[in-house]
Amino acid sequence: MTARQLLEQLNSLDEHSQIEAKTASQLSKGVLESVCAFSNEPGLGGGWLLLGVQLAPNTLWPTYEVVGVPNPDRMSAELATQCASIFNQPVRVTIEPESFNGKTVLKVFVPELPPAQRPVYFKATGLPKGAFRRQGSVDVHCTDDDLLVFYHDRRGETMDSSIVPGAGITAIAPESLQEYRQFRADVNAQAEELKWNDEELLLALGCATREQGALRPTVAGILLFGTNLALRRFFPMIRVDYIRVPGREWVSDPERRFETIEIRAPLINAIRRARNAILDDLPKAFSLPAGQLQRQDIPLVPDRVIREVVVNALMHRSYRVHGPVQIIRYANRLEIRNPGHSLVAEDRLGEPGSETRNPAIAAVLHDTNLAETKGSGIRVMRELMNAANLTPPTFESDRERNQFVVTLLFHHFLSADDWAWLRKLDVELNDEEARALVFVREAGAINNAAYRDINRVDVLNASTHLRRLRDNGLLDQKGKGADTYYVTTAKLIAPLQPPAQIVQPAPRSIQSGGQPIQPAPSEHQSPGLTHQLPGVLSTLVHQLGQRATPDQISEAIRQLCAWRALSVSELAEILDRGNKHLLRNHLSPMIREGVLAYTIPDQPNHPQQKYRAAVPPEERI
Repeated sequence: MTARQLLEQLNSLDEHSQIEAKTASQLSKGVLESVCAFSNEPGLGGGWLLLGVQLAPNTLWPTYEVVGVPNPDRMSAELATQCASIFNQPVRVTIEPESFNGKTVLKVFVPELPPAQRPVYFKATGLPKGAFRRQGSVDVHCTDDDLLVFYHDRRGETMDSSIVPGAGITAIAPESLQEYRQFRADVNAQAEELKWNDEELLLALGCATREQGALRPTVAGILLFGTNLALRRFFPMIRVDYIRVPGREWVSDPERRFETIEIRAPLINAIRRARNAILDDLPKAFSLPAGQLQRQDIPLVPDRVIREVVVNALMHRSYRVHGPVQIIRYANRLEIRNPGHSLVAEDRLGEPGSETRNPAIAAVLHDTNLAETKGSGIRVMRELMNAANLTPPTFESDRERNQFVVTLLFHHFLSADDWAWLRKLDVELNDEEARALVFVREAGAINNAAYRDINRVDVLNASTHLRRLRDNGLLDQKGKGADTYYVTTAKLIAPLQPPAQIVQPAPRSIQSGGQPIQPAPSEHQSPGLTHQLPGVLSTLVHQLGQRATPDQISEAIRQLCAWRALSVSELAEILDRGNKHLLRNHLSPMIREGVLAYTIPDQPNHPQQKYRAAVPPEERI
């Protein structure tokens, strides 16, 4: 990638997980922290530093301008020397100068180091604080939990191959092993492993290992073949929650609660039950094949797509995170959320090849024909949704909140009604922009990743097209940098309603930092939260400004959450800060310190999570 391409990405997306911009008038510690973070972050593939650029002041959209590196030769030599000596082991970066209108910038590529060489840390500081990871667009200090990840990787041991402390072979259910044998025989009746006894089978599948002469089950063994008692005891939060929500948005009204089915079973059984629950709920068409008297019910979303999305969620999720997979069934879509960001970059999803956190689990699911061959599951979903003339699935990987979200809309794409509606907009559109407008009309919001998913274009094209739609008054831009998203405007929805009754369509939870993005109020809606604040809080927020100290912002958050429970998006709107910034620097620490509390404490990553001020210990009953 050239320096010019890096600058274009910065001006389209701001800093993100793989690009960091620095003024670099001198070699700062921040540059070296980014080197450490890029080299440490598992699955990122390294990252780029662009030295000699700065954020232009007083611009609505983050715009980076070239200021140049005063002495590029000296800076290059100093950076290479520091990278080779300041860390516990050398980090070999690639440094290349490029000229912009007579000014020189330095393009620096930092490779991701192999697992055996991680973690990289500052020798003078030591572990864990001297090590950094890349989370979103920032470098964060490592914690003790991060070090466990690094040392597992260093030993070449994946989470699913590790022994479950305290578990014996009685934690394995013989009937689950028999179910696997039946599935395997259906795929290949001559498979060699069908001849082995249960102990040999568990060892061969990586579901058990010998320790001091005793057979001990691994994480994969319990999750695939464990008894109900073992699953409850060792993995109490590892389950599938199937949630039915009335309407198109999350129900926060306590009088209109959603329905939840909890599925806690060995994985093969859990996949079947989750798939059946979805298919039972989906709208269906029917056909009557020629020569037959009995009709056939056909689910709106192809059965194979449902199977793929459920299998992918359970196969690729992070089992280090003790939380459920959530399948949320709205009136117009299905959202599947699983803990664990994608190990593959979002723009490579669906390409041949695969990286998995859980190779033992993946192997069993491949053997039983539940999972596609490596790397083809997402491609199959796209092809089948396209063949059914449905909106392509969208995929969002959030490294900071460590979750992955798949959304399947039930909308038939670019129908005659869609084209009739688009013509009423009286704006010249290409096919890609037409798809985007139909999507945002149906879903309520769209971001760069969703645009890429439905149109199969690159980041820069998606950003250019979305800005054009914004400039034409069809979309309203919200958020900043990598958190940017777009919502409907009055001009976009005017053809749907009589002029005097214009209303915004129900929003969809396009994710940013793991929280639902709600469309901001338009002139046809009630005033936003900022206008609802009591006088004292309104004054407090107004006085904060952009240069407030972290302590001042935290105190403002505490007072706001004492007024009423607020989501991260609502707090970001009131305080004019980014979602990720608030989560990382304020909300998460305040939860740990007991200053704030979750409104849904048993599910921290719940899509409708809000924060309230915690009751002081002296006031508790």
